[in-house]
Amino acid sequence: MENKTIRIVIVGGGFAGLHCARKLAGQNNLQIVVLDRNNYQQFQPLLYQVATGTLSPDNAAFNLRAVLASHRNVDVTMTEIQSVDLASRTAYSVNGEAYQGDFLVLAAGAEPNFFDIPGVHEHALPLYSLTDAERLRSRLLETLEAADREPAKQKEALRFVVIGGGATGVEIAGAIADTLQRTPEYAFKHVNLKRASVTLIDMANTVLGPFSRHSQEYVAEVLKRRGVELRLGASVREVRKDGVFLADGTGIPVQLVIWAGGLKAARLAASLGIKAGRGGRVDVQSDLSVAGFPGVYALGDFANFKTSTGEALPQLGSVAQQAGQHCAKNIIAAVSGKPEQPFRYRDKGIMAMVGRNAAVAELGSNRHSVTGMLAFASWLGVHVLLLTTARAKIATFWEWAWGYFGGVHVDPILDRPDADWSNQVGAAGIAEKV
Repeated sequence: MENKTIRIVIVGGGFAGLHCARKLAGQNNLQIVVLDRNNYQQFQPLLYQVATGTLSPDNAAFNLRAVLASHRNVDVTMTEIQSVDLASRTAYSVNGEAYQGDFLVLAAGAEPNFFDIPGVHEHALPLYSLTDAERLRSRLLETLEAADREPAKQKEALRFVVIGGGATGVEIAGAIADTLQRTPEYAFKHVNLKRASVTLIDMANTVLGPFSRHSQEYVAEVLKRRGVELRLGASVREVRKDGVFLADGTGIPVQLVIWAGGLKAARLAASLGIKAGRGGRVDVQSDLSVAGFPGVYALGDFANFKTSTGEALPQLGSVAQQAGQHCAKNIIAAVSGKPEQPFRYRDKGIMAMVGRNAAVAELGSNRHSVTGMLAFASWLGVHVLLLTTARAKIATFWEWAWGYFGGVHVDPILDRPDADWSNQVGAAGIAEKV
């Protein structure tokens, strides 16, 4: 195989797919095709900042062709893949095009998992893509504009509900609370944003499940101090246009519902013809390959990987990044006739932002806990370094500095109106029962 051009098809241009492509691109005898429904890679950890207007969308998304421009043996095709034939290593697009490779890498990512809760799909806004973040940003601004335009109709204080107490839920709840408290009065002078509230709901008894008890308690305390109401150990029974209803019968009036309650593999996983694993994801072997299908690999949020001790790796950007690079090494080894190696994740820790001057970080495999300002600065530094382009690193650092020292930046431009949103979450129309 060394003397001929080997074709690798990568489905998905996220963390896993992009890092796999970049690693493979250094081999001149490989031809790489990256397929994605978008022409950009999105930086998931910063989407909540796009949603609250504290960061520009172009600092959380990077054009794939521009990122891979220096690699002549990489081709990016913007197309949506709807099915895959694992045996022939062929991906089929919605338009009928077929993309066949000597190797096939499935890194199609994830989508929101609504767990069949009635009304969530219709009335809650997820936050798992750049489009989600921009829609949420506009819906948030639309809500504030409506309250400012007709204050007499606003009988109760504005209320925002976040469903899900993981990192995404904690970060967006903290960011909205900060925005409400720090937005200057002139921005919406006919409504008192300091009376508005944020409620975070999760069926678990604590926020940030993967973190230590110390970190969980710190985050819960910070959120409460910033006006976020925690409803833990509570299950959502239904989401309606006028509110969120819990399993115990409690009704929470609300202007905006945000879904951060979980992920499942992208719907492409259902087309593979194999038994799905946890979260609808593809179970992979120790070398990241799919059992029974030579030359096929699954990575990132699209895959389930267990360590030698049986521990499942979380759906994190760092896992996806390392898996993409390792998959590329194994493909290069296979092309050279060398044995492939098992994937070993280098655990550098986990982090979550709570808001201005507040974050948690548990560093290294021993999970050394850091909270407060030091964790806040660490979070910023780590995420700047992880950004894909030098321009984004500089621009993002500047936006953060401007927001921190110059006051909160809430972009008042409502540039993504959508008529359908008026049918989602309306003004509060129910009395809360406690």
